[in-house]
Amino acid sequence: MSGEPSASARDRAPGRRVRRSATLDRVDAFLRELRPDAPEPVAQFARELMATAVGLLDDRTPVADVRLLNAALRELRYAFRVFAGYRHVRKVTIFGSARTTESESAHRQAELFARRIVDEGFMVITGAGGGIMRACQRGAGRERTFGVNIRLPFEQEPNEFIARDPKLVTLRYFFTRKLLFVKEADAVVLFPGGFGTLDEAYECMTLVQTGKASPLPIVFLDAPGGDYWKTWRAGIERRLLRDRLISEEDLSLFGVTDDAEEAVGEIRGFYRAYHSSRYVGEQLVIRLNQRPGPEVLEQLQRDFSDVLASGRFYLSGALPEEDQDETFSLPRLVLHFNRLKFGRLRQMIDVLNQTVGTAAGVNP
Repeated sequence: MSGEPSASARDRAPGRRVRRSATLDRVDAFLRELRPDAPEPVAQFARELMATAVGLLDDRTPVADVRLLNAALRELRYAFRVFAGYRHVRKVTIFGSARTTESESAHRQAELFARRIVDEGFMVITGAGGGIMRACQRGAGRERTFGVNIRLPFEQEPNEFIARDPKLVTLRYFFTRKLLFVKEADAVVLFPGGFGTLDEAYECMTLVQTGKASPLPIVFLDAPGGDYWKTWRAGIERRLLRDRLISEEDLSLFGVTDDAEEAVGEIRGFYRAYHSSRYVGEQLVIRLNQRPGPEVLEQLQRDFSDVLASGRFYLSGALPEEDQDETFSLPRLVLHFNRLKFGRLRQMIDVLNQTVGTAAGVNP
């Protein structure tokens, strides 16, 4: 699902050089003896991780810093193992207040949305706590949910719909938790919430706006008739947009609604033609569920040439540098993207989804 380049592509990327050292040479020999059948390039990165760890000793790194790195790496490794068996199922990360009660309409909306998005073939990821998180996991059902919990002195016991489930991960650090929320997501939905929800909202939008996360739907979902996110968006437009702190096209990176079915439709529609994307060298490769006709290519060239650093849009099969994974047979739209106008890129993806046609399904 990720738009990051594969390891093999990174190895060939211009400018990537791993400085050889006596430590790396000895680690290399040790790992080859310990795991002679380890596949490349995973083994290469494992060797570099081990050499980096030894480097902490050379740097006389304080024990507290080493302890932090060790704990973060261990919990990420565990989380990767939990998600590994569901790698090819699309997932929606959902944020919202842990303090929302069952009597509130936002709670009922969250349960309804989770039930409906699971009906569309997605799984749900929440923070595993109460309030909106509990409502979503109740609506989705235990079999279709993940919990990414955080150890806190209050508010954060896992709810009964994910407690003791093998898909529950409990983490020490917010930064590893936030990484997983975005890394594993194919869409993000946010219900009304406090500081934590707003933090995640700006984090997700910043990552997509800067290209540090793959394009994905971000939907702010109010309770029916609610104005929490409508008021928030009005403030964004009144201050950030008016003062030119964001661009007009940045508003295309997210949507605001109080209709659960509209939120489901936004997510489902995003994957109608668009499947996923990645970079191969300087080229952005957009994998498509259906091959567009020449008229669509002409429309993109006419209306979205401003996203190009050079050249033109063109259609292709999988490029030679790409891995032969489950997407290998999908058609590609290839462009030399300027890596500046991610709001315009999102608008271009919307046009593709509207013009290319309905795909067979949301899952790869």
